[in-house]
Formats: sequence, structure tokens, C-alpha cells
Amino acid sequence: MKIKVMLAEDQNLVRQGLCNLLELSDLIEVVGQVTDGFEVLEGLERYKPDVLLTDIRMPKMTGIDALKAMQSAGIDVPAIILTTFDNHQLVLEGMQAGARGYLLKDVSLDSLVNAIEKVHQGETLVQPAITERILNGLSSLSLSQDEPELAEALSPKEMEVLRLMAGGYSNREISSAIHKSEGTIKNQVSSILDKLGVRDRTQAVLRAINLGLL
Repeated sequence: MKIKVMLAEDQNLVRQGLCNLLELSDLIEVVGQVTDGFEVLEGLERYKPDVLLTDIRMPKMTGIDALKAMQSAGIDVPAIILTTFDNHQLVLEGMQAGARGYLLKDVSLDSLVNAIEKVHQGETLVQPAITERILNGLSSLSLSQDEPELAEALSPKEMEVLRLMAGGYSNREISSAIHKSEGTIKNQVSSILDKLGVRDRTQAVLRAINLGLL
């Protein structure tokens, strides 16, 4: 069964280009297209996609505001943000708004389909080039005074997994990289989330950066 995708992009050429690109895949079906943030919630109800692919900057309501509106409405459709190199601050806001994936607009078909598959399966993906900008963007931030301390120290192995998580790698890719079973990696990721007191991988990376672990 194909993964149903909805596109939210105000630039006609970009939106049509993405649609044409995705139509080359046997795994993806573009079920709907919207042109601004206000249309996102209506589109999600109308088209019932499995994954939302959205621009950050759109008229009337930004992609980030649309994600926040989805959170408020209790809509749990995984979203991938499309961004450019100079948008790392907005990507951080997107993380906090619940986005599951982040890709540059010049992404290849294989990378785009891979990202859609991963977020559809509940994983988080941040393109390495964007991760570097995020880390640079957060390097000057200090831990807020009301930020709770780490409940329990991460082990060296967990730190290794955390660094790979920050690179946007999936459990399977981490498993291959450090020669551990995928089940072991899944358990380590769960332990990391528990120790950092967060719900998902994206929040874990942000929390680790704020704590100075990355």
C-alpha cells in the first residue's frame, strides 16, 4: 500500500516539481496539495494523508504555525519540513512544534522517499547538512535556569547512539554503524529518551544540546 502524502507549498513551481518527483516513486501517492498554512488543517481532514510535507514560509500562516495548530487540535500526522540553508532558526522552531523530519529543497528522490518512509514508521530524520546548522545555531545558547538537570548520566554507548541520532540516522543505520542489533539500539534509544525526560528523538537531540552533551 502506498504512503499517502499531502504537500503544503505556496510556490507553484516548487510544489509541482515535488509532486512530479514523488510521482516517480512506486511507494508514494500525492493525495492533496495546499498553498498556505491555513489550508493545512482543512487539507488533512479532506485528504487524510499519512505524511505531511510542508514548507516553513507560507502566506497567511507559516508551516510552523500550522504544526502548532495541529498539536493544539490533537492531529498526529507526521510532518516533514522543507527548508533552505539559511533557515536553521526556523527549523529549531519546527522541532519544538513537533516536526519529524527536515530536508533541503534540493533533496533527491531517493532521499525524499526515504525520509517519508521513516517518519511514516515513527522515526525522526534530520538531513546531516541541516543538523550541522542546528548545532551551530544552538552552540551559543546556555541552559535556562529552570531547565531540570539530567536525571541519570548517559553511558558511553548511549552517547555514541545519541550522536548518531543527532545526525538523523535511523535505528537500522545506527545498528549497522556500531555493529549492534536493531533491538539493542531500540532499547538504548528508549533509555536515552527516559534519561533525558523527553518523548521523541528530536526532543532528545535538543535537550542534549541544551545540556551541553552534544
